[in-house]
Amino acid sequence: MKKLKKTYPTALREEAVKLVLTQGLSIEQAAASVSIPKGTLANWVAAARRGPSEATPPGSRTVAELEAENARLRKELAATKMERDIVKKAAAYFAQESLPGTRG
Repeated sequence: MKKLKKTYPTALREEAVKLVLTQGLSIEQAAASVSIPKGTLANWVAAARRGPSEATPPGSRTVAELEAENARLRKELAATKMERDIVKKAAAYFAQESLPGTRG
């Protein structure tokens, strides 16, 4: 008889691992609370402790990492827009100064 491999949503995996790693529950307690086999949770916890694996698709990042990058890029964009506006005003000023008959 062939066993079917059950897949679990990513959110469930992350929450189950958090129960063990951050809240200090044992693997057995956490597995019972989310109704998954303890062996499965043990594998997830071990993978989380090792860090991102090679099986993870390239470029995949956590929501927190994406939010941090988004905030950094927004700040960088605001600074770049401010610099652009300053350069525009300076260019207009010097263009006005270089026109004949406009100097005081």
